Amino acid sequence: MRRRKITPAACLALAATLCAGALLPVPAAQAAPVPPLPSVSPTPQSLTGTGAAAVVTGRVLVVADGQTDPAARDRLVRELRAHGADRVDTVAPDRIPAGTSGLLKVRLGPGARPDIAQALGGAVVPGQAEGYALRVSGGTSRQIALGGKDAAGQFYAVQTLRQLFVPSGGGWKVAGVQVSDFPSMPLRGTIEGFYGAPWTHAERLDQMDFYGDVKANTYIYAPKDDPYHRDKWRDPYPADKLAELGELVARAGANHVRFTFALSPGVSICYSDRADRDTLKRKLQALYDLGARAFSIPLDDISYTRWNCAADETAYGAAGRTAAAKAQVDLLNDLQRDFIASHEGARPLQMVPTEYGDLTDTTYKQTLRASLDPSVEVMWTGTDTVPPEITNAQAEKAAQLFGRKVFVWDNYPVNDYGNTSGRLLLAPYDKREGGLAAHLSGIVANPMNQPYASKVAVFGAADFTWNDRAYDARRSWPRAMAYLAGGDQAATAALLVFGDLEHLAPTFGGTPWQTQAPELAARVAAFWQAWDAGRRTQAISALRPYAKAIATAPATIRGGAVEKGFTDDAASWLDATELWGRATVDMLDALQAREAGDEAKAAALLAESRELQRQARAVRVSPPRNRWGAAQPQVGDGVLDVFLAAADARLQR
Repeated sequence: MRRRKITPAACLALAATLCAGALLPVPAAQAAPVPPLPSVSPTPQSLTGTGAAAVVTGRVLVVADGQTDPAARDRLVRELRAHGADRVDTVAPDRIPAGTSGLLKVRLGPGARPDIAQALGGAVVPGQAEGYALRVSGGTSRQIALGGKDAAGQFYAVQTLRQLFVPSGGGWKVAGVQVSDFPSMPLRGTIEGFYGAPWTHAERLDQMDFYGDVKANTYIYAPKDDPYHRDKWRDPYPADKLAELGELVARAGANHVRFTFALSPGVSICYSDRADRDTLKRKLQALYDLGARAFSIPLDDISYTRWNCAADETAYGAAGRTAAAKAQVDLLNDLQRDFIASHEGARPLQMVPTEYGDLTDTTYKQTLRASLDPSVEVMWTGTDTVPPEITNAQAEKAAQLFGRKVFVWDNYPVNDYGNTSGRLLLAPYDKREGGLAAHLSGIVANPMNQPYASKVAVFGAADFTWNDRAYDARRSWPRAMAYLAGGDQAATAALLVFGDLEHLAPTFGGTPWQTQAPELAARVAAFWQAWDAGRRTQAISALRPYAKAIATAPATIRGGAVEKGFTDDAASWLDATELWGRATVDMLDALQAREAGDEAKAAALLAESRELQRQARAVRVSPPRNRWGAAQPQVGDGVLDVFLAAADARLQR
């Protein structure tokens, strides 16, 4: 399986807006400039320079013991071998061979281990779960210390280290830094909770590796169109499907991701029926036996104005908000008490309320607030199914309504509803207020049917949930593109151009909460300002390079540097983008010919542009993965097409 990585050298090759990093302080007497520190994602709580980098020697010693996390150790060895170490030997702290003083030594394990604590120096291992500290000592020391608060912390220390490698001559070195870091939110990741074609097994396995890279620790398995998750929830998974789920649980664990198994029985369950409850527990037990330790019961998108069985009306009263809440609480408390509490290692039960997307107090919420076991995690989507923003005030209000910190199910970048027809949602993760960690237990993003394209927004969501107060969408978005491009500068730039054309983020209605093609729109506005001021040749010359960038971006993205899964997900959109870009170049050339007085050339170029636009509009998403089917891929709509129509009109005058 292909691993994506971005080295600081690749990052620094990009423009400063792509990968900004804090600069080391330079003493006044020092004439030589100090290079910027490497860019690390998610943004650490604290990252400072320590001076000289540590050279990666041909042979490296990894100093580990029985308390070293195996997944962290394996990833460390792999990264060292990928960055110049021909031989990596693992040795115990008290078994370091004589005559190895000149070799790079990497100490990995609990932060309290004496040799690691000493090597960390001033880098403090935080007391929070999943925290870690890291220190790189260069010069003659040639030592790196990676200390975790727990096993996950060790793993995350390695994920930070892999971003600190810098090319040095014909080899590699590790930037001299120290890091003290921990996540702001306990729960971070995704919920595969969309309608339409679920992800394939291979795609899910890849996602687990990706979540490990971005320090996301939660994946909730809840695809609406998996029949065994929702409509046929009573039926056990077939043996082949169960085997796949077992492999997925194992891959998640190897990346310190909590595989969370969700079962959605609300469409047909009889809450008061002991047989239904026993069936539900058997289904959960099957996943527990595979290694799953986190479970969720989504009760969203169901009716609570009718019962599925007459017995529930006898048990809970006439169907309605209050009765539905009583029935749900009865079921959930039973699961928490008799299943979760009785199974070693099981995490607190999660649930999605039927009223999941507002801030209105109702008898439904009042019943949950008063009666639901306080350890149960309650999910909330914000002020709407697709919220245009999530603020601290809103999250605090939600916590009051449900009687606990809420766990946000964020419906971005999901594209399974009508207003997303024909769209890839590639805008950054944005409009979530810093400080939310004080009010939430976590956030999981609901991705698109297209898993690889979803990585753009999920990368940002992981960055935000790790360190929400330091999050900056303008910095995180280019880093996400650089990750997909493996650090390749040209491919990253092409992805940014393409992402701008897929920037619109709609809601279920009303004004989109992120606008379409903001970069192109600004350039088009500048074009018409210059054009109307009589600077027509200047206007054309200024816009033509960006039009060419649109036309050539698809070929660059398909050139091999960008993750292939992304190019497959975006194939129809890339096809259309190339056509729209070529149409724009031809239109500008037609305007230029008109300005030069060559009417015949202008007419020919205009005809070519119109034909390319026709071809672009004829493209269809194929094969369709979404419920909206073989739709026309939307590319810069409302900006690019409007510009071409306006330019066409100018040529008709």
